[in-house]
Amino acid sequence: MTIFYQDHSKVLVSVDCIIFGFDEGQLRILVGKRQMDPGRGEWSLYGGFVNADEGIDEAANRVILELTGLRNLYIRQVGAFGSVDRDPGERVISIAYYALINVKDYDKSLQEQHGVEWINIEEMPKLFSDHDDMVRRALKMMRQKISCEPIGFNLLPSLFTLTQLQKLYEAVMGEEVDKRNFRKRIKDMDFIEKTELIDKESSKRGAFLYRFNRRAYRDDPYFKL
Repeated sequence: MTIFYQDHSKVLVSVDCIIFGFDEGQLRILVGKRQMDPGRGEWSLYGGFVNADEGIDEAANRVILELTGLRNLYIRQVGAFGSVDRDPGERVISIAYYALINVKDYDKSLQEQHGVEWINIEEMPKLFSDHDDMVRRALKMMRQKISCEPIGFNLLPSLFTLTQLQKLYEAVMGEEVDKRNFRKRIKDMDFIEKTELIDKESSKRGAFLYRFNRRAYRDDPYFKL
């Protein structure tokens, strides 16, 4: 323990994680009831305190791995939330992060273990403290990002139909997309490849399956990560 900064009060630092998923044409978020005071029983994001031996990014990755069991996810920092009265239990500054996952990859046993549920973003209940603000800011960031970068593929299976892709964009943006213009734009993107495989589960007539070619995207001078 150092002797520095003895005249200054200490504050706690935490991370709160916003996990977005896409299922049945709906953008969903992973939330659960708090199992600790203050706010026990209130709907909340999943988070944790930053340990003394880790950085905030490390803490966020640790918490997300604990919650989802998944590695190498698309994760971005949303920002810091530090209102003096944001946590009635103690002075806590929280750094929010959002992650995108394919719901089908998520182990349901972990969902039960942590007591969390997938909830439609449009039906999200009131969350603990300033977690609503965190979600709103994360959603705004994601909408800005998805309009210029193909981050939406992190929410889809490796093979998908154009209808699934369109519904994803509509769910994230919160508005309908013109089908003809959308498909015309998709055809101009070399990094979205049409396969010879047919999806017969979601379409009676059958629909071609597509995939995202990450290498082609990286080589495309018009689009940059």
